Amino acid sequence: MSMKAFVTGGAGFIGSHLVDRLMQKGSVTIFDNLSSGRVEFVEHHLDKNNFELVQADLLDLSKVKKAMKGHDTIFHLAANPDARLGIRNTDLDLKQETLVTYNILESMRINKIKKIVFSSSGTIYGETPVIPLSEDYGPVLPISLYGAGKLASEGLISAFCHTFNMQAWIFRFANIVGERGTHGVIFDFISKLKKNPHELEILGDGTQEKPYLHVKDCVKGIIFGLQKSNERVNVFTLGCDSSTDVTTIANVVVEEMGLKNVRFKYTGGDRGWPGDVPQVRFNCEKINKLGWKASYTSNEAVRLAVKALVKELEV
Repeated sequence: MSMKAFVTGGAGFIGSHLVDRLMQKGSVTIFDNLSSGRVEFVEHHLDKNNFELVQADLLDLSKVKKAMKGHDTIFHLAANPDARLGIRNTDLDLKQETLVTYNILESMRINKIKKIVFSSSGTIYGETPVIPLSEDYGPVLPISLYGAGKLASEGLISAFCHTFNMQAWIFRFANIVGERGTHGVIFDFISKLKKNPHELEILGDGTQEKPYLHVKDCVKGIIFGLQKSNERVNVFTLGCDSSTDVTTIANVVVEEMGLKNVRFKYTGGDRGWPGDVPQVRFNCEKINKLGWKASYTSNEAVRLAVKALVKELEV
C-alpha cells in the first residue's frame, strides 16, 4: 500500500534521512520552516512528482491544516534541535515542542488523519540512576525544558489518540549522529578544532556518557516499529545497548581530523550545561524482541559520524 506521508522537520538532519526512505514508499510532503533544516538535504527530491516542500511555520495552525489535507500518516520530527537553547529562551521548547504538537494533532483531527509517528527523546526520563532505561521507567521527571517539551507532547499525543480514535508511534531517541548533522557534540568539536587545532574546550569533565545511534539505524528503527506494532499508543526506546563518553568522542575527532598534540581543556563539573543529563543508558529490549537491533555499537556510530562530518565540514 502506498503511503501519503507528511513530515514535519523533513529538511532537517534526521527528517531528511527519513524522507529518503519514505520516498520509496509513496508520496512525501515536507513541512519545515528551515530554521535548522536545509533545502540542500532534500534537493535531490525537488523535481520528483511525488514530493512537495512547504516552507512554513508549524505555529501557524491554518497553514498546517491546509497543507496536511489528504495525507494518511504524519511523521512529526520538527523541534528545537539543541536542548541548550531553552536555557536562554525559556518559551522556545513550549512553542517548538508542545504548541506545535497540539497544532499537528488538531490538524489531524480536523482532516480525519489517524496515524502519527513522533520523535521523542531520552531526555524525558530526567536524572535517573545509571541503569539501562526501558519504556516503563518512571516517574519521568525531565530536568531540561527540552525534555519537558517532549514529555508534554507525548501526553498530548496519548490524549488525542484515546479521545479521537487516533494511533501513535512514539520513539524515544538516543543521541542520533551521522551525515548531515547540524549540531551536537561531534559537530561542536569539529567546529572548535577548525578554529583552533591546538586546543579543544570540552564542556564538563569529559566523563559524561550516553548511547549514540547512527541516523541510518534510527530511520530503519522508526519504519520497523511502525510496521510491526499496532497498539493505540506504541512507545519504543530507540538506541543501542552500548554508550560512549565525551573524551572518547574528542579523541576520535582529533584522530579523524589528522591532528596531533591537541590539549583538552575541560570546563569542569559532571555535566556540560544545566539540564544536561550526564549519564544515560538505554534498554532497547522491547523493539529488539520485535526484530530490530542497531547495526552499529555506540562507538562505531560515533566513528562513522565523525568521518562523515569531517568530510562535510571541510568546505
